[in-house]
Amino acid sequence: MNEPDTDRTPPTPSDSVTGIVGPPDALAQLPRFAGPSTFARLPRLDEVARADVAILGVPFDSGTTYRPGARFGPEAVRAASKLLRPYHIGLGVEPWTALQVADAGDVGATPFDIARAVEQIERAARALYADARHIVAIGGDHTIALPLLRAAREQFGPVALVHFDAHFDTWDTVFGNPLAHGTPFRRAFEEGLLAADHCMHVGIRHSTPAASDFDDDAALGFATVTTLDIARQGIDRAAERIRQRVGDCPVYISIDVDVLDPAHAPGTGTPEPGGLTTRELQLLLFSLVGLNVVGADVVEVSPAYDHAQITALAAAGIMFDLLAMFASGGRL
Repeated sequence: MNEPDTDRTPPTPSDSVTGIVGPPDALAQLPRFAGPSTFARLPRLDEVARADVAILGVPFDSGTTYRPGARFGPEAVRAASKLLRPYHIGLGVEPWTALQVADAGDVGATPFDIARAVEQIERAARALYADARHIVAIGGDHTIALPLLRAAREQFGPVALVHFDAHFDTWDTVFGNPLAHGTPFRRAFEEGLLAADHCMHVGIRHSTPAASDFDDDAALGFATVTTLDIARQGIDRAAERIRQRVGDCPVYISIDVDVLDPAHAPGTGTPEPGGLTTRELQLLLFSLVGLNVVGADVVEVSPAYDHAQITALAAAGIMFDLLAMFASGGRL
């Protein structure tokens, strides 16, 4: 009798009715700790005809101002995502069966020239829209949001940005450089990528270079919900403010994991005490279901500073939350 070929990965199952290709069955086919190294063991983009949502890794962190290492974020988040199961309890959906989700791999961006890397990321995102309706990216540092927003603007028009972060990221320059992880949303405003007066920061807290940052940021068309606002007024009030702010605009969600308290996300470049819990962030995301969400990114996972995959697991879970949002009413 021939020995079974244990080195071969079983084919990814496909729904015979919808034609959607999903990950291997973890209970009957291939355990979750084995199999493809794609996000949640999903098929590669070249293994499907077209994707509703493409997962794009952007391993770039040359715009970082403090602790580096987010270039290894996509790899760490994909590894942590093997723990994910198909059914999302909070939203009552199975993203893999409702949508064709595929992993588009990583952008090859130079670590030596920020401006050139931004062009490479933008070009890759633009090209990806030929094979996917929407992109959810894994960073990388927050510099990557600018080229992703450029590509999204071309597809969907100016977007209402919902930015979860401890920091504004609307500063003008860092050491004289207009492209860094603290500047992407000022550049986005200047380039007309954002829907005027429909953008919001969520999670700002603790410390900032100057008190005038709040006035400077408001002049760019942003409103702000701080973590203290959420602590004092509650999740529901914060969610109401976000929904009122974005209105009927196409929405882009950008999530820096440092919006979470360091207890929930230690592996990040610029941690700030007093952040959201993972559950609070989930509830805020769930409140956006039904809005016209067109794209998203999760950035600033720096695995060298992580412990027991705490940050990578949080980021993988947030990615799953975003995909469940698309599946349960993201108006694809």
